[in-house]
Amino acid sequence: MSSPLPTFTQGITGCLAGAIGAHGLSLAELTQWLGKFDPELQRLKEDHAKSRLELLRIVDDTADVVAAQAAFAKLSKDARMVVFFGTGGSGLGGQVLAQMAGWYIPGAPPVDQVRRPRTRFYDNLDGDTLAGAIAELDLANTRFIVTSKSGGTAETLGQAIVALSAVKAAGLADKIPQLFLGVTEPAVAGKANGLRDLFASLGIPMLDHPTGIGGRFSCLTTVGLLPALARGMDANAIRAGAKSVVDAMLAAKTAADFAPAVGAAVATGLTKDHGIKTLVFMPYCDRLGKLSEWFVQLWAESLGKGGEGTSPIAATGPLDQHSQLQLFMDGPREHYLTIVRIATAGRGPVIDPAMAATAGIGFMGGKTIGDVVNAQAHAVPEALARAGRPVRTIDIPALNERAIGALLMHFMIETILAGRVLGLDPFDQPAVELAKVLTRERLAGES
Repeated sequence: MSSPLPTFTQGITGCLAGAIGAHGLSLAELTQWLGKFDPELQRLKEDHAKSRLELLRIVDDTADVVAAQAAFAKLSKDARMVVFFGTGGSGLGGQVLAQMAGWYIPGAPPVDQVRRPRTRFYDNLDGDTLAGAIAELDLANTRFIVTSKSGGTAETLGQAIVALSAVKAAGLADKIPQLFLGVTEPAVAGKANGLRDLFASLGIPMLDHPTGIGGRFSCLTTVGLLPALARGMDANAIRAGAKSVVDAMLAAKTAADFAPAVGAAVATGLTKDHGIKTLVFMPYCDRLGKLSEWFVQLWAESLGKGGEGTSPIAATGPLDQHSQLQLFMDGPREHYLTIVRIATAGRGPVIDPAMAATAGIGFMGGKTIGDVVNAQAHAVPEALARAGRPVRTIDIPALNERAIGALLMHFMIETILAGRVLGLDPFDQPAVELAKVLTRERLAGES
C-alpha cells in the first residue's frame, strides 16, 4: 500500500503481515488503527477551519516571508559569515533547510553558494567551542541571528551576550544594530522577554516569532526560513510544498486517504500490537542528514510523555548499513525503519570498469556512485522485509524546496495525529522544565 503526494510517495507494504509475516500489521489491524485516526483527522480539519492551529495556516502567509527577506537582505549586506544562535527546534529546523542547499556537506560547495556569506549554527552550548568561534570570527564582517521564542532561553541568551561583548571589545559597538538580528515573540505587557529587552536596549532589529508555533514545529516559520534564505533557497516554494500536504489533508475523506495519518497509524499500531519500541529514520542522502536529527527531536519531545513514546534513532544510509543495520535486522524485534530515498540513478562519478575488475567489484564497473546508492537504498528495505522487520519507504523524485517543505509538514502532522490518538499533547514538553529550573537555581546559588 502506498499514499502518493505531489512531491514524494510513502510506501508501507514493508510494514504489513502480507510482506513480512507475523511481525507486521495485518490488514485488519491496520484498518482498526486507521479507524481510530478518522476522528483526529476531522479534528485537524476543524482546527484548520477555525484557525485553532497556526501551523496549518502559516502555509498561506506571505507577509512574514517578505519581512524575513527584507531583514536578511539588510543584515547580510557586505557580510562574509552569518552565525545562527538558537537551540533545539530553533536550530535544527533551519539546519534541515540549509543542508538541503549544501551547508554542512563535505567537499566543494555548489557554485551558487560560493558567492554567499558562509553559514554557521551554534545550537549546543559549549564553552570551549564558543570561545574558539568568537576568537576566530572576523567580527566586522560577521552577522548574528539570535532566535528564542520565549526570549528566555538561557543557552541562547548566554551566546548572544558573549557575542555582543566581543563586538564591543573589538570597537564595533556603534555597529551592533547592523550586525545582529533577533527573532522572538511580540512584546506583551507584563510578560518577560529577556532577548527582546536586551536587543531593544541596543537598537537591534527584531522579527516576530509566531506565538502559536514553537520549537520543533517552527521550521516553516521565520525561524527556519532565515537559514533557507541565507543559502539562497526559495522560501515561497518551501511553503508551497507544505501547503500541498495541508491541501491533501483537507481533501481526504478518511485517514486512509491521507499519508501522514497512514504513517501515524502504522507507527502506533506496530508499537501497540507488535512491541516496536524504536523508530529508525534513515535517509540515503547527505543533504537529508539533519532531517534525521530534526525528526528525532520532533518524535521524542512530542510523544515521550506520560509513559508513552518510542525511541527515535537518527541514521544515514549507506553509512549506517555498516554501523547499525546489524542491530536493526538481527537484534531484538523492536525496530521500525523509515528509509528515505531520492532519485540517484545515473548521478555522480563513474566507477572505472578496469580498476573495478582488478579490485574484485566488476559488477560496479561502469556504474555511477548514484547507481550504487540507488541499489543499496532498494536492497536494504527488501532485506529488512525478508528478515521480518517492518520498514517504510519515502521516495522523492526531486529533492527541492517543494519536496522538503512537504516532508517537514508531513512528519509534523504525522506526529500530531499520533500524539492525539495516544491521548497526549504533542506540543508541550513538561519534563524538560524541571531541568531548566534546577539549572537556574544551581547557577544562582553559586553566585
